[in-house]
Amino acid sequence: MTVTQADALTPSRFTDRRARARRAHLWLGLGLLLTCALSLETGASGVSLWSMVGAAGQDTPVHSIILWEVRLPRVLLGALVGAALAVSGTVMQGLFRNPLADPGIVGVSAGAGLGAVTAIVLGGLLPIALRDSLGPFLVPAAAFLGGWASVLLLYGVATRGGRTSVATMLLAGIALGALSGAVSGLMVYAADDQQLRDLTFWGLGSLAGATWTKVATAMPILVVAMVGALGLGRGLNGLAFGEATALHLGIPVQQTKTLAILAVAAATGGAVAVSGGIGFIGIVVPHLLRLATGPDHGPLLLNAALLGAILLLGADIISRVIIAPAELPIGIVTAVLGAPVFLWILLRQRPMGDM
Repeated sequence: MTVTQADALTPSRFTDRRARARRAHLWLGLGLLLTCALSLETGASGVSLWSMVGAAGQDTPVHSIILWEVRLPRVLLGALVGAALAVSGTVMQGLFRNPLADPGIVGVSAGAGLGAVTAIVLGGLLPIALRDSLGPFLVPAAAFLGGWASVLLLYGVATRGGRTSVATMLLAGIALGALSGAVSGLMVYAADDQQLRDLTFWGLGSLAGATWTKVATAMPILVVAMVGALGLGRGLNGLAFGEATALHLGIPVQQTKTLAILAVAAATGGAVAVSGGIGFIGIVVPHLLRLATGPDHGPLLLNAALLGAILLLGADIISRVIIAPAELPIGIVTAVLGAPVFLWILLRQRPMGDM
């Protein structure tokens, strides 16, 4: 029996933690509002949100453009991406009953990376009309389609007789990741200097290209995926005891697995498409919340969305100020902050032999 299952079997502890988790909704919501305000306030230009509010409409057009056309879309996109990655990680860890699972385990990251590399290196071979019509959305569209294609492929491999084997999907995901890495490596080898710079920048992740158009494109996909994931709490709680027990509890196991995989594919694919590769949000956030508020996926999923948004916006603030006026790729910041935290979490856990 795992630690998560043992916690769930203790009624008093479960009740206390669930109440704590519901109180965390309020505190994390307030924290997200404060982080959004701080992100709007932060930038190399020196434009201040509070000074513009105090100026009562006397701000210059340049200041308005910086605040409302540059910073605000970036804040909204960062919150959406952070929430999507954290919710996806929480769902994957619950589905696979593995605390080391992350959103990329179903092949989304590998497929999205291959799609992005293909668009960057071979995009010049597309018809001019198609290239011009897609414009700056060529790489995000290729990344999203690549992520979805990989998930559908893995789902087809892992599903037999109407039942999906998560173990098969895990192993197939490892194989697909290796194959995608090999193909990406061949294209990287053939890339020129500018394409190599674009590949490096995309792989490290950034919110620098946020626009209202990109927000409007990504928001419906990410919001629908996260809303769908938030309804999986009961099913994931049942799967923590194993599929056989979940079936006896009346949980539609196959439907839960299918919805979970599709929700993660849409959320992670959409997030990676608009921000590039950003690590550790999806694996660290669920761990932190389980330590603080317990394993119940009902409140855990919503708290993960809030905390994921806070952490990614915080990392984006650091990336903008640490070497201002230049920007550090946000993936570097999340890795530097997330890796020590994850190691600390692992050291807090009991040895595998005690589980």
